[in-house]
Amino acid sequence: MSAVICGSLAFDTIMSFEGRFSEQILPDQLHILNVSFLVPALRREFGGCAGNIAYALKQLGGNPLPMATVGSDGAEYAARMQTMGISTEFVREVGDSYTAQAMIMTDRDNNQITAFHPGAMAQAHITEVAARSDITLGIISPDGRDAMLQHAQQFKDAAIPFVFDPGQGLPMFDGQELSHFVDLASWVTVNDYEAKLLSDRTGLSSAELSLRVQGLIVTLGAQGCEVWVAGEKTLVPPVLAKEVVDPTGCGDAFRGALLFGLEKGWPLVRCAELGNRVGAHKIAFRGGQNYTLESLGLSN
Repeated sequence: MSAVICGSLAFDTIMSFEGRFSEQILPDQLHILNVSFLVPALRREFGGCAGNIAYALKQLGGNPLPMATVGSDGAEYAARMQTMGISTEFVREVGDSYTAQAMIMTDRDNNQITAFHPGAMAQAHITEVAARSDITLGIISPDGRDAMLQHAQQFKDAAIPFVFDPGQGLPMFDGQELSHFVDLASWVTVNDYEAKLLSDRTGLSSAELSLRVQGLIVTLGAQGCEVWVAGEKTLVPPVLAKEVVDPTGCGDAFRGALLFGLEKGWPLVRCAELGNRVGAHKIAFRGGQNYTLESLGLSN
């Protein structure tokens, strides 16, 4: 069985700032903000939510089908996915654009500042989700606005259950649109900041949101996650990371594990437990796609 993963394929430029952002930004001077951060370490990685989620799901033994657009510079990314055995049948090239680019700066406390150029991602709606016998699951992760709206409706029309994972794309939508996403979805997953924003915009608490889907997961970073089902909350404890190196892609690793568990028909708490485990493992590696899961006994 296969899972369609709607979202971005991007090149990540990852920079390390050895200080703390909070020590460089003066709260009473935000109206004239002008700061510069020295970043001695810089590297370029394969990233994007769809790419990172697909990577995690493939590592676990699933069959991801990323649905995304790349630019004229995206051939290298597509070739890499094919080498890993990840299908690119739903990856389209937009010749007059660059592949999406994320510039991510992380400070010593693992706080991040990200600048994102969508590039070809803005045309992600050109590929449609359609019913197919081998496709049993989907996810809407951050993508072009039109793509997120259209793919959610297409999943619903094709009777394919899906996870709504708005991530950094959440601010693009108003309360009515977000409520519609929730009503179309089978599950919702957000981090704690996004959960607060989702509740503020929809006027619905986490308990109320969970009554409209099969389950809501709120990730809490190093504190684990909350699983809300039918208005009831279960706190899933964290897994202690052996080493904290780079948080980039940890949320996507969690979501890949979530999809794997959902494909297996696991209870949502068990899915979240695996997500915590994979996310804690990923954080010991730089970039979103440089880890393997053999040491956890979870690999394909």
